[in-house]
Amino acid sequence: MGLVASFGDLLQELSRVMTRPTFVSFVLVVTGWVFAHRRTVTGMILAAEAVGAKHHSAFHRVFAAARWSRDELGLAVFQLIRKWQGDSIVMLGVDDTLARKGGRKIFGVGMHHDPLLSSRKTAVMNWGHSWVVVGVIVRLPCCPQRSFCLPILFRLYINRQTATRQGWVYRTRPELAVQMLQMLCHRHEEGHFHVVADSTYGGQSVLKHLPANCELTSRLLLDARLYELPPQREEGARGRPRKRGARLPSPRQMLAGRRREVRVDLYGRREHSRVAECAACLYSLPGRPLRVVAVDPLGGGRRKQAFYSTCSQACAEQVLSWYGMRWSMEQTFQESKGYLGFEEPQGWTRQAVERTAPMAMVLYSLIVLWFGVVGHREYHPPYRPWYRTKRAPSFSDMLSTLRRESIRGGLFSQGLWGPGRQKWVQTLLHAYQDAA
Repeated sequence: MGLVASFGDLLQELSRVMTRPTFVSFVLVVTGWVFAHRRTVTGMILAAEAVGAKHHSAFHRVFAAARWSRDELGLAVFQLIRKWQGDSIVMLGVDDTLARKGGRKIFGVGMHHDPLLSSRKTAVMNWGHSWVVVGVIVRLPCCPQRSFCLPILFRLYINRQTATRQGWVYRTRPELAVQMLQMLCHRHEEGHFHVVADSTYGGQSVLKHLPANCELTSRLLLDARLYELPPQREEGARGRPRKRGARLPSPRQMLAGRRREVRVDLYGRREHSRVAECAACLYSLPGRPLRVVAVDPLGGGRRKQAFYSTCSQACAEQVLSWYGMRWSMEQTFQESKGYLGFEEPQGWTRQAVERTAPMAMVLYSLIVLWFGVVGHREYHPPYRPWYRTKRAPSFSDMLSTLRRESIRGGLFSQGLWGPGRQKWVQTLLHAYQDAA
């Protein structure tokens, strides 16, 4: 069973980062990944009907030993997104996610914070891999109500205890994020990038090392120390020039003063809040002006929060809208794990670990991109009279459309009579087996 021709054309654009034999095996693995129930290499071989095409070790070597770069593959996917998106400002999302594992001899495993099992009062640790991910945030014309984050670059975070025990260089999650941002922005110096991230990636370890063509929008502590820009030095003045200007109210104090009401579309709904904003500098970065926005939600369920953006001329509504795009990364993580088996690959060597799991998110990006360019024309929403609020396709609809079009393309490429009839029966039986 093969993938529909239009998706194959998309994959062909990635062939330049691999040798020809590796790329042939790669296409078969991706085909099996789309149809398999369990995303192990042998499960993908079965789903792609590739048993006997090569020895099964050849498919394992695609991840464990073949000569290709994970970063170059991600940058090739970025080129596909950029070609479709045009020359507008590239919105990027940065976040990390946990992939739970069960073995102790798997490369890079350790104890990491589990956000799904943790609460505000109790932090729960779990055994597995922690991945730092950079993705491109886009809006599809066929799904205008929602943003999609398309992952392209990945780094495996090794906690300090494991790194010390193995003698590896320890790097924090923000340092790994900066590595990827610098590589992407320096590779495309003519482009303009804007990163949205939570407070983990909004501190001075990221702000001080942002590329020149990259902006950042993130969260801020309500008690953050804010200052004006340092005053201009008078001619003939003596002594060391001031690094900071006058002290400004903190975001919490800003909310106690004059505020204005705004309505912004966030997380798929209309949010009504009171905001206070100002241009200020952080204590740790006195020379860079920021737009600081303090928010007091009027609806229930949310607490007072503060945000900032390095776009110091932006208004509060823009800053909140930019930060709201960050939620698309959480959706990407959930859908990559639930529909593409991000946590399921069983590789344990270094290259196998660092390549196999990210492939689930690369495939997520390719499926969303394919649907936005071609697949939406073939999408037929199922009739559900009990579900009247759904107005746009979800990722599960995109994946189902790709599977359906691939099966239909395989059927209609064969004749109804003669040898083709038997192939029809085999294809239908295989599709039924995958659906069971």
